[in-house]
Amino acid sequence: MLNVYAADWCPHCQQTVAFLKKNAIAFNYINIEKQPEDVVKQVIAVNGGKDWVVPTLEYKGQWREGKVFDADGLKNDLRKMGVIPSHV
Repeated sequence: MLNVYAADWCPHCQQTVAFLKKNAIAFNYINIEKQPEDVVKQVIAVNGGKDWVVPTLEYKGQWREGKVFDADGLKNDLRKMGVIPSHV
């Protein structure tokens, strides 16, 4: 299942979650601010090693760094990760 590392105050996270719900894409919402240090370090590493950026996505070991919400870009990245079929 898709893991969404996010923060409750983040508007891009809220938009990403709304997109996933609207498109019936199953996901786990993981509040990065409530995670142990090892999880936070992984999210930091995915985002260039300086700080955590949200929303960061993970699916079957594939990571997508935190980005500003863009529906088309998110859909393309979800296709590349194998979350949704390429024809959707």
